[in-house]
Order: sequence, then structure tokens, then C-alpha cells
Amino acid sequence: MSASAPSSQPDLTRFAGVNAPPRVRHLLAALHALAEKTLGTPLKLTIVELERELFRDAERARNSQIQADIYAQTRRLHEINAQFAPRFLDALGTVLANLREPRVRHVPAPTQPVSATTLTLVTDTDIDRDIVLADIVRRESQRSAGALQLLGQRFGVLAAGPAFDVEDLPFGPNVLCRIARDLGEEFALGLETQLALYRVFDRQLIERLGELLERANILLTHEGVLPGLVYTPYLARSATTRRIVTGPERGAGNNAAGGAANRPVTGWSGSAGAGSWAAMTSEAIGPVAAPASTATPPPLPDMGTPGPGADMNAPALSALHHLLDAARHTQGATGLAAAAAATGTGHPVGAPGPGGAADAADAPADSSRLPPVAVDSSAVHATLAKLQAQAAGVRRSMADLHDALLAQMRAEHGPQASLTVKDTDTFDLLDMLYGQIHREVRPDAAAADLLTRLQVPVARAALSDPAFFVRDQHPARELLNAVAEAGANWLGEDDVDPQLVQKLDRAVDKVVTDYEGDSAVFDAANEEIQQHFRALAHKAELAERRHVEAARGKERLESAKQQAGASIEQLCAQAAPPRFVQSLLKQAWSDVLTLTLLRNGEGSEQWHAREKETARIAEVTCQPPGSAESDAELGQQVESALLQVGYHQDEASAIARRLSTPGGEDEASSRTELTARIRARSRLGEQAEGTEARREAPLARSPAEEDYYRQLRTLPFGTWFEFTTNQQGDMRRQRLSWYSLITDNALFVNPRGQKVAEHSLDSLARLMAHGQARLVSEGKSRLIDRAWQATLRTLRSLAGTSTPAESEA
Repeated sequence: MSASAPSSQPDLTRFAGVNAPPRVRHLLAALHALAEKTLGTPLKLTIVELERELFRDAERARNSQIQADIYAQTRRLHEINAQFAPRFLDALGTVLANLREPRVRHVPAPTQPVSATTLTLVTDTDIDRDIVLADIVRRESQRSAGALQLLGQRFGVLAAGPAFDVEDLPFGPNVLCRIARDLGEEFALGLETQLALYRVFDRQLIERLGELLERANILLTHEGVLPGLVYTPYLARSATTRRIVTGPERGAGNNAAGGAANRPVTGWSGSAGAGSWAAMTSEAIGPVAAPASTATPPPLPDMGTPGPGADMNAPALSALHHLLDAARHTQGATGLAAAAAATGTGHPVGAPGPGGAADAADAPADSSRLPPVAVDSSAVHATLAKLQAQAAGVRRSMADLHDALLAQMRAEHGPQASLTVKDTDTFDLLDMLYGQIHREVRPDAAAADLLTRLQVPVARAALSDPAFFVRDQHPARELLNAVAEAGANWLGEDDVDPQLVQKLDRAVDKVVTDYEGDSAVFDAANEEIQQHFRALAHKAELAERRHVEAARGKERLESAKQQAGASIEQLCAQAAPPRFVQSLLKQAWSDVLTLTLLRNGEGSEQWHAREKETARIAEVTCQPPGSAESDAELGQQVESALLQVGYHQDEASAIARRLSTPGGEDEASSRTELTARIRARSRLGEQAEGTEARREAPLARSPAEEDYYRQLRTLPFGTWFEFTTNQQGDMRRQRLSWYSLITDNALFVNPRGQKVAEHSLDSLARLMAHGQARLVSEGKSRLIDRAWQATLRTLRSLAGTSTPAESEA
């Protein structure tokens, strides 16, 4: 492909009023001429092909009225056929002429918060057009990503500002589609004709946009605007680079196995795999002494029909019931309830006594002398089924559900009706478990209501399966965990996801409606939620990659700037050129060295040539003024190098004369004016946020802060952190997507993959040392597992068997 400018002479009059140096105006005119040559024919063919498509639509019209309307639109196209291409190119020329104007994004005005189910009427015309144009932009942005990136950097040089995003790039698909849409409205085309115009525009012009982008890049390269710039996406991971972990590591064992519990969580879900509840229960309970009021250990309660894995988990079940019985005998009925309530874990409803005597205190006074009668499980489930069908009005605890169950049973089976010890134990444990869950779920989160609606199905599942509390990955517990974690981690005040709320609501409704003892209902509902989580994780990973690539680019830029600055500092210390020359070296010439390092590397011939030029600058400028002639060859080399980093001709010439003349003197330019113009420029990489702050030397770290700092420098990418957000101790999870050992900068994203914060590793270590940030480890990652461990610690405390460490906790 020829790289020469268009054969037609660029129209300089169009850009005569642009507030830019003459060279920039000339380049803008050349770019517009290139667009006219490349896009002129496709623009003409767009209207021709649109007429043909409308004729074909007219032949397939369902009735004569539609056919007449299409023919009317076709006649309208005859009038605009000669105007479309010139008007399009004029609009493109206006965009180029406004290249140096501030880039203003049209951000929707803030609106009042609305619920996820609020319905609003939206113009179908806008929706249809937005869908078609957004699809065109998306495809072309992906197809020509490399060329768009390069052209954005070069247009940034012409605009004397940061690189252009794809959305603002004059030759980008966003701008071209916006011009096509505006012309369709100005020509008063109907909706169907506009949609047809977009499709034809896509085939005729957007399909050939890559040619325009390539020619524009070649043209600017030959004109000295960032020549040799290449776009190399990050594909492979080197052996010395930490990898981004997007899922649990293979071969990871249970949380209780050899150090696995202390590994940081890296999966996108923000939690590790399910832990072994049987192992957790056995290890947390340990040996439990028999109650003091009995000579022999109490017999195990009736376990009912064994559920899946009940034989394997029988020891853990036995220890669990012994622990609960020991807590009751140690505390007494009143003491157990009060102690559990004081710990914030709920209100245990049971009390010691065989055959359901725990519920006798709740019976009416006139029946207090009658022995309690335990109701069989079928009747209990029938009563719970009625409660499940009733709509929940207000939030309630599991103890409230237990009281409602007893009231309904006594109304149906007599005032002495009560639950068996096994069922009472189940409600006790569920109430304590739910209490721990609610401590981590925000009260105003939608998940809090969903957890209340799940109470009856979960209680029925626990009553049906004796191994509910020790069976690994019980379907009901998995669903409970998914809903609870949504309320604790994912649905914060600033990032509520309406789609996720609706998905959770539908899943809970399905369980409440369909559950009749089959655990497959829980499995199906949980799988639906997990599919949505996987889709969210995929989107988040794609968003995260873009932020990581940008961060890596900043790291390479910062590294090159540091190396270039160190080279100049060393030269100034050794040769001691005049102060104004040192200022020019540290500002203008430093950008040249930085770009050379970025493009070619430290061991390249280009870098060695730049080092020789830098040494020659020091040698020439250290001579007394007027002692020798200027080095013309050095001046040309310096001027050419400055043009490559975006300096304009007059600025580059003035700087080159001073850097190639003894004493750094130049009668043709003023020091004050030149200094002001250089300081007004945006230096290479200056738009990187927080760069200057990170260059400051950190304060001395305490031993604890130093330990955390060393740990941070060895963490895998993707590690989750919890940050304290307020004085109440509320935590917000963020993912450590990437960090640099060179710049000490760490990038954090939220569960959606959106950038939320940047910290230095030093400041992050200080936050960890002061308890404001902490790692999320696999042993404490799943909310349901943490809640169960806290429940077991509470039971041990009530039974008087807790360890000193647990007591302090």
C-alpha cells in the first residue's frame, strides 16, 4: 500500500482558523484529504445501495400502503444522493478542526434511585437505532483495535494532549456512526430507512475503515509523528511475572487440610470451594464432657431416617448433639437463651428434657400438668408446608418460625403438642446459624428479605436430613450461601446489580413454590444463580484485563522515565552543563530518551545513539559561549528527535539550537518564553494518575508494616482484600488485579472488574498493620462456613469447653 499523501492538494483553508501550529494544520488538511480519497466512493455507493435495498423491500411489502411509503423514501434519496458524501466529509472536517477543543463526554444527569422493577416508557426509535449502531461500533472496535490504538496516540500528539480514546477518535467507528445518524435525522428519513442506512453504511464504509486507519497511521509516521510506534497486546506471561489467577488452584484440598485455609482467595467469585462441615464440626467440638447432672452420658436423640452420607458423618452428628445437650445442662434453659442472645447469634428455642419437654414451657397454663406429646415428622412437615405457602409479611428469626410452628401444631393437635428433641436441636442450630449469617448481611440489602423467605424450605430440608449440619455441600446450604454472600459482598450501596437481584428473587420464589422435600429444587435454583455469577465473572475478567494492560503500560512508561531521568542526572552531576541546559535536558530531552527506551529497549542501537547524543550535548554546552561554532549535525539530530515526541517545529528548533551551541545560548529565542511554552506542554506520560505522589520516598515502616509489605510483594494477582469503609467496621471486598515491583503501585477492581482504587504497596501494608485492610483466605472466604464456625465456637463457650483463644475471640 502506498504511504504517500493523497494526490489532491490538501485544502488548507478549511483549517486556517484552527488554534494550532502551521504543521499541525497542514497534517489535519492532509488527513482530511486522505479521508476524502478513501471514503468518497464508499459514501456514494452507500446511497446507491440503499436505494436498491429499498426497492427490494418495496417488492416484498405486505400491502400497497407500505409499498407507497417505501417509494416515497426512495424518491427522497434521489434528492440527497449528491449531498450525502459532501455533508459527511464536511462533518468529519469539523471534527478534525475541533481536535484541540476540550473533550466533553455526554454523561447522563443523575436521577433519583429507582427500584429494579420500575418500568419506564422509552422511545422505540432510539432503542432500535442505538442497538444497530452499538453493534457496528463494537465489531469494528474489536476488528481494528491495534490500528485504533496507534492512531489514538498520534492524534494525541497533534492535539498536544493525552491519547484519544476510541470513542473520541475522529476516524474511529463511534464518530463516523454518529455522523451517519445525524445526517439521517437531518434528511428526515423514516425509522426503517435509517436502520437500512446503518446496515448499508456498515457494509460499504465501515468494512473498509481499516484501510483508512492504516493509511492515516502511515501518513503520520512518514510525517514524523511517533514513527515506529507499535501496538503489542499482552499475550504471554513470562516465567518471572506473577500470573493473574481467575479460578481456584487445582489440587487444592479442603480448608482443614495442611495450610490450605490460609491461602489467599483468588477466584472471581470471591470465595473458595466448600469446606468439609464434618471435619470442621469434629475439629471445632473436640472432646465434650457429659453433663454434670447425669451419671452417664445422655443417649443420642432419635436420628430419624439416615440421609445421604449419614453413616459416614455419624460421629460428627453425635458430637454435635452432645455439645448442644452439654450447653443446655451447663447454662439451663434461661441461661442458654440469654447467653446465646448476648453473643448476637439468635435466640435458641430449646431446653433440656426428653420427649420434647423443651417446649412445655410454651404451653398454655391450664395444660402445664399434662406431659408433652411429640408430634411425628409428617405432621410437622405438613404444618411447615402451610407456613411455606403463606406470604411473609415482615422479617422474622428462626425462633419466630419455631414459635409459629408450635402455635399452629397446638391449634391442630392439642395444647400438649411439641417437637422431638431432634427437631428442637435442629431449630436451635438453625437459629444460631441464621443469627451469624445476619451479622454479615447488610440489613437494608435485598438478600435479607430473601433469607427470611428461605427459612421454611431450609428448616424443612434440615428436619428431613439429619446430616444437614455435617454433610458436605448440602444443596440447601449452598443456596443459602449464594443468597447470603450476595447480600454481604456483591450488593453494596454503590454497585447494586438489578439483574442479580431479580435472578435471586426468581430462584427463591422457585424454591418456596416448588419445594416439597426434593433437594433437587435447591440444586436447580442454585445452579441458575451460579450461571449468572459465572457470566458476571466473565464480563468482570474482560474488564479487568483492560485495566491491567493499561497499568502495565504505565509501568513500562514509568520505568523508562526513571531510567532516562537517572541517565540525565548522572550526566549533569559529572559534566555540570549550564543550569538552563540542565532544565532542557530534564524536561524536553528526557521525553526523547523515554520514548527511545519504550520503543527500542536499553540494548538497542537507537538507545546507544541517544546516549552518544546526550554526551555530545554536555560536551558542546559546557564550552564557554562564543568559543566555537554550533554543532549543526547535533542540532538536526536533536530537532528530529524532539519532533518525534510531539514538539512543534518552532519549539524543537529553539531547543535544538540551545543544546547544540556552546554555553546553551541562542539569540533567536527567549529563555523565559521557551520555559513557559515547555511547562505548558503535557509531558510524555504526565496523564498517569498519582505518578508524582508515588515518587516520594516512603516513611520508615514498623516491623509489622515491613512484614506485611514483604508479604504483599509475593501475593498472586487476583487476591481478594477486605477494606474497612466506615467507623462501624463495614467491609468492602476488592480484588488485587495487578501490582508492580518497579513502581510499587497496586491496582484494585470491584467484583464487576471496574477499577475502584490504586494503592502503593507501602500504604497498603500500613492499612493492613492498622486493621483497615486484610487478606481474604480460603478458610474464611465462604460466608456459610464462617457462620457455622462461629456457631460452633458459641456452643463451646456456652458448654464451658471453649479454648482460651476462642474466649478471647
